[in-house]
Amino acid sequence: MALNKQVADVKSALEGVQDNMTFMVGGFGLCGIPENAIAELVRRGIKGLTCISNNAGVDDFGLGLLLQKKQIKKMISSYVGENDEFERQMLSGELIVDLIPQGSLAERCRAGGAGIPAFFTPAGFGTEVAEGKEVREFDGKPHVLESALTADFAFVKAWKGDTAGNLIYKATAKNFNPMMAMAGRITVAEVEELVPAGALDPNQIHTPGVFVQRIFEGSNYQKRIERVTTRSRQ
Repeated sequence: MALNKQVADVKSALEGVQDNMTFMVGGFGLCGIPENAIAELVRRGIKGLTCISNNAGVDDFGLGLLLQKKQIKKMISSYVGENDEFERQMLSGELIVDLIPQGSLAERCRAGGAGIPAFFTPAGFGTEVAEGKEVREFDGKPHVLESALTADFAFVKAWKGDTAGNLIYKATAKNFNPMMAMAGRITVAEVEELVPAGALDPNQIHTPGVFVQRIFEGSNYQKRIERVTTRSRQ
């Protein structure tokens, strides 16, 4: 019989989170972000956090809510251009920022989940990204040594999941959620629909339940669009 990893709610799912921890937060822009988990972190008021996330949310949503409360001390990210508060804190020195090429960030998370401590990549060579890092040449091309990333908790969001922790993501939400789910010491998954173990088609599962420790069915998803671009009507 499959292990039952279902917890009652987001409060139970976040048991054990503390100040000064490192969190991975899945999603791409505002798509596929763990809205319930972020809201609970804001409610608990824990501080000194290091957050690994492709984006930093926007001013009034996503990780931007944690930034407003100054709960984050360091962001490890790739794209942060939609958040004025992030910019203000970074320029004032209130926030430590480690900007990473997007592909390197994804691979560093994947490597952490796969147990690979480091890898070489050509991305970032000749820029500030490579400062202080080992460089080797492969096939006549310089490559930068990048270390894997892991976290105390990984918070991910999936479209469907079962009580054994198996997850299916939808469309753009597959960005960063699958690799971060692998790299958390404790991975918490919130899903739009939670079904009994065995109800999902095994061929459609993106994250096997072995990587997930806690799962719950979320609620009240806003699914905001990061930047709305529309064509004016004639």
